[in-house]
Amino acid sequence: MKNKKAYGYLALVATSFFWGTTWVASKLGVMEMPAMQMAYIRQFLGGISLVGFFMLYKKFPLPTAKQFQWLIMMSVLMFVFANGLSTWSLHWISSGLSALIGALYPLCVVILERLFFKSKPLNKLAYIGLFLGLAGVGIVFYENAIVSTGNGIWMGVGLSLLAMLSWSLGTIFMVRNKAHINPYYGAGWQMLLSSIILFAWAESSLHTVPFSNISSKAWMVILYLVAIGSIVAFVAFIYSMKTLPAALASLYAYINPLVAMLLGSLLVNEELTIHILWGSVVTLTGVYLVNMSMRKTSKKIITEPEM
Repeated sequence: MKNKKAYGYLALVATSFFWGTTWVASKLGVMEMPAMQMAYIRQFLGGISLVGFFMLYKKFPLPTAKQFQWLIMMSVLMFVFANGLSTWSLHWISSGLSALIGALYPLCVVILERLFFKSKPLNKLAYIGLFLGLAGVGIVFYENAIVSTGNGIWMGVGLSLLAMLSWSLGTIFMVRNKAHINPYYGAGWQMLLSSIILFAWAESSLHTVPFSNISSKAWMVILYLVAIGSIVAFVAFIYSMKTLPAALASLYAYINPLVAMLLGSLLVNEELTIHILWGSVVTLTGVYLVNMSMRKTSKKIITEPEM
């Protein structure tokens, strides 16, 4: 039992670090090739690896028709829009800012649940958390957009906000509609299905490049995202959630944006100032307070953003 919990802590560390690095890896990738093309290649390779493993080695059957309906909805919300748009946003904004906006989704879940599903009224702690979360992003956004103006930053922020909203909707849908399918196997199908949709979208309406023109650096990024982001970190996340208390296992969500910011400044020369760091701490404190307030009112928020 002690060993299992120790491995849970290792899994938490791996999740916190590796999911932070995937934001920077994606930034490096979109500097080499179109974002949506990179997204569908990544999702296809990750999906076919997981689905192939479970079907060929574990002898899992095909999902039922009802499960496929659930998987298609989840793939659209979690991988086509959430992952695809957040990857696309990196053409215009830093990996740290995109990661921080993604970390806001628990706040968005709380608001959506309150507006559309009439959940329990928010307490004072939740309101304080919502205020801090939005204020912190405002500080970071000011530093990025006002102080360091850049072409298309509004486009990048808009795409990142849409991605965060889609992940929030996917979280609510997942909680309210159970599919009763192995989470690893289900994630593989979601990746695979999303790759087909992203392929059709990118190849029909967006700029793409021939596979022969994709640089070796871009392929290395894609392989890293598949192996580390889509498989290793995701498996580590599920393991930590199963072996550690939920409040502890969710700590990665407050760490990986900071990892993205620090590595982004080191590897792709993204600006990192005291205002950006301070704004990030304020934002993540707000997210923590909202999650804590929801636990006190027995309202569970699933923290599972993946880049």
